[in-house]
Amino acid sequence: MSKNVVNALIEIPLGSRNKYELNAKTGRIHLDRVLYSAMSYPAEYGYIENTLAPDGDPVDILVIAREPTFPGCVVPARVLGYLATKDNGKEDYKLIAVADCDPRYDHVQKLDDIAPYILNEISNFFQNYKVLQGIDVEVGEYYGLEEALRIIEECTRRYLFQGKE
Repeated sequence: MSKNVVNALIEIPLGSRNKYELNAKTGRIHLDRVLYSAMSYPAEYGYIENTLAPDGDPVDILVIAREPTFPGCVVPARVLGYLATKDNGKEDYKLIAVADCDPRYDHVQKLDDIAPYILNEISNFFQNYKVLQGIDVEVGEYYGLEEALRIIEECTRRYLFQGKE
C-alpha cells in the first residue's frame, strides 16, 4: 500500500441521513441520530482506526465513491487532503479521499483532480448539517496531501501516547 492509502472504517454510507457510530466497547454499530437537516452525507463517512483527533475521536475521513457501502465496511482510501473545520468549538479534520480500489478514480491523485463542485458540496454540507440542532460548525480551507499526511501522523501519535505524557 502507498503511504497515502489508508483503511477507512465506514460508519455512514454515501447518501444516508442516518448518523451511525461504532461502539468501541461492544463492537456494534448504533444509530446515533438521524440528521435534523434535509441533507444527506455527500460521501462515504468514517474514520481511521488507531488515531485520535483533537476533538477526542478518531480522525474523520470522507471517501468519495460512486456507490454507497455499509456501516462497518473497510474501504482502502487514497487520501488527497483535508478540510479544516471546528465543530462546537473543537478543531476537527475531515480527510478527503477516494476509493483506491475503484479504477474510475485512478486519475485522482490530488485535491485539484476532484471537481470543484464536489468540494463545494462537501464544504456546504458541513456548514449546514447541524444548523437545525443549533450546533456551530466553522468550515475552513482545504489543505493538500502533505498536510493531510501530517495530520494522520499527528493523530496516530496522539492515539499511541494518550495518557502517557
